[in-house]
Amino acid sequence: MAQNDTNKNGGNLGFEAEMFKAADKLRGNMEPSDYKHVALGLIFLKYISDAFEARHKALLEEDPQAAEDKDEYLADNVFWVPKDARWSHLQANAKLPTIGTLIDDAMRAIEKDNESLKGVLPKDYARPALNKVMLGELIDLISGIALNEEGHASRDILGRVYEYFLGQFAGAEGKRGGEFYTPRSVVRVLVEMLEPYQGRIYDPCCGSGGMFVQSEKFVQEHGGRIGDIAIYGQESNYVTWRLAKMNLAVRGIDSDIRWNNEGSFHKDELRDLKADYILANPPFNISDWGGDRLREDVRWKFGAPPVGNANYAWLQHIVHHLAPNGTAGVVLANGSMSSTQSGEGDIRREMVEKDILDCMVALPGQLFYSTQIPACLWFLARNKNPGNGWRDRRGEVLFIDARKLGVLVDRTRRELSDADVQKIADTYHAWRGEPNAGAYEDISGFCKSASLDDIRKQGHVVAPGRYVGAAETDDDEEPTSEKLSRLSSQLRTHFSENAQLEQAIKNALTEIGYEC
Repeated sequence: MAQNDTNKNGGNLGFEAEMFKAADKLRGNMEPSDYKHVALGLIFLKYISDAFEARHKALLEEDPQAAEDKDEYLADNVFWVPKDARWSHLQANAKLPTIGTLIDDAMRAIEKDNESLKGVLPKDYARPALNKVMLGELIDLISGIALNEEGHASRDILGRVYEYFLGQFAGAEGKRGGEFYTPRSVVRVLVEMLEPYQGRIYDPCCGSGGMFVQSEKFVQEHGGRIGDIAIYGQESNYVTWRLAKMNLAVRGIDSDIRWNNEGSFHKDELRDLKADYILANPPFNISDWGGDRLREDVRWKFGAPPVGNANYAWLQHIVHHLAPNGTAGVVLANGSMSSTQSGEGDIRREMVEKDILDCMVALPGQLFYSTQIPACLWFLARNKNPGNGWRDRRGEVLFIDARKLGVLVDRTRRELSDADVQKIADTYHAWRGEPNAGAYEDISGFCKSASLDDIRKQGHVVAPGRYVGAAETDDDEEPTSEKLSRLSSQLRTHFSENAQLEQAIKNALTEIGYEC
């Protein structure tokens, strides 16, 4: 199997892309949101079967009797796969009209023998609406993944394919895709800045688990081992929780991810957890979060968040779960940096004055599948003088304006390149005074180390454009071109059934210099 190349934009140019194109052709008229579970479920099945077969082969050579002992597999973090659930059995029967039933039976058998997978695997391949010829062809296609690889090499390739497919399905689903997937380059910024070498990592709205996968990659790339970090998460969407469990299992990552449909605010499954690192991409500007039932909650140390917007509820929930020296990176809508509605400005002022805010990063537009709303990154720290070799940062906040970074990878979406990610992370590490990180200096238009007095003069607005010396934009820090793009997209969505009105909107936007 040819190895994939990574281009300068952090995208994949190799077999993952080719395989997704081939798999996407097979879905025909099936919706991506449905097909996602069909394809990802089979990739997962191939993964656990390959891992089992590799261990089974090794045990046969060592001790044939041990090859049928389930505990031998569990001890090596390998799932037990019954004979009729193994990939070789499904591949041999891929052309039968009963293949859907065989797959469902395989999924049930695997769940029965592996407690951690109970309720996780998709089991609706036999439904009449699912084309069984397509299923057989998809099995043949997936059979080629990691065909000549064994052990960790096979696991890594299948993990990369699973991750790539997740991203592609998120793009195909648009807004709905953003509910389970955070773009890889955004996750990398969070991980590279926070450097989660070891300790407890938590995500209170973990989606499909991308934050955890990238954290494990970071640890391994820097000489650590899987297991150096302990992973905790919560997800309120059951289908998304299943994706996360499979995503982590494909990577061989052990985790404690909880599901309940009430969510982290109303049923905090990990109430006593204090995490060393928290990485999160909460849904933006959620208005129906049930805040009216949580006015006196212990988590609201800086003020009760408004009932009509959950942004500051997420921030305070995250601070509440930080260990004494813990740090967090949170993706939020740009409005969170400047809003004064319903007491948000007061909460932000308290967070700044209590010295919880460590760094703010303004991101370029068009990074997300799910929204045209521009986003920012909040970095929070419980202790800005941790005594670990970093300098004392109390009374200071770093502002980074990264809105001009990134490149367009298609007509509607932008990615941060490897160099962009490194530039942002290196700036933060130098500012924190990390050993071997080099000396920090303010760069006009890009970064500024500001004092609390500087922030007070700005009315506790924490938008980087106010500090780094960049040209002023609107208070919400959304450049005019991006605002026009977002507004036209919203208008098209609302009025798509009225062709004449849509054309009138296009004409009006063209007249003021915006190309639709």
